[in-house]
Amino acid sequence: MALVIDLKPSERVIIGSALITNDTNRTRLHIEGDAPILREKDIMREEDANTPCKKIYLTIQLMYLSKEPEALHKTYFDMLNDIQAAVPSTSLFFMKINDNLLNNTYYKALKEARHLMKHEKELLANV
Repeated sequence: MALVIDLKPSERVIIGSALITNDTNRTRLHIEGDAPILREKDIMREEDANTPCKKIYLTIQLMYLSKEPEALHKTYFDMLNDIQAAVPSTSLFFMKINDNLLNNTYYKALKEARHLMKHEKELLANV
């Protein structure tokens, strides 16, 4: 069964290692295969990763798009240790993320990392 993605005019999507930009009209793509896919709304740019949890998201995104995601595991776990030491309430989020990483379900880990970023935002709003 193909994944169907509707793209708005000028919307971008990453499929595998290719960044695809839609033209001026709406487009519907039917994608078959096992390539990583990220819609523009889910893409974290390096310059936007300006908080510890956003850097975690970016690292997981790079894992998801990488052919060798294990190469980024040390970077991820070093950041995780620093964040958990400073903010123990993040532990539940990291447990869910780590389960997905260990099962090679990187897209699900990204979804969990969004919850982590929301938690971080709430914490920062109360400082």
